[in-house]
Amino acid sequence: MSPADPASAQDQLPSLDPVIHAQHRLRVMVVLAALEPQDRITFPRLREHVGMTAGNLSTHVRKLEDAGYVRVTKTHRRRTPVTYLALTATGRDALDAYTEKLHQLLETSNRHDIAKESRREQPTRPDARRADRTGRAPRTPAPRPTGAG
Repeated sequence: MSPADPASAQDQLPSLDPVIHAQHRLRVMVVLAALEPQDRITFPRLREHVGMTAGNLSTHVRKLEDAGYVRVTKTHRRRTPVTYLALTATGRDALDAYTEKLHQLLETSNRHDIAKESRREQPTRPDARRADRTGRAPRTPAPRPTGAG
């Protein structure tokens, strides 16, 4: 297959991290990445930022934690349990790699679209651009008679 072949181009596309690629997990990662590396956020505050239910957020955080991208710390403030979340160094690196691959994917996609557009055949007849699906050019209506009848 040649490099211009769409099948080989598909093989060259970067793959995106499936753990981060899920919409809600990506949102969690982006919010946590906005914090300073030494900072953390409480679970309720994160829930406000991402607009998710507690159960849904908990499920996504668990997947990110299992991947080593998020650190979850459970403690007590006075007598109330508090859960803090922070992005790990691995998580920060994974998000950076994800965004880089996404940029590459978009750039590759744009290049393929431009190349495909430039290879598209140009019509040979001026009226062929207006041809319908059957390939026939539309008929021009007969001129209307003018004057009083």
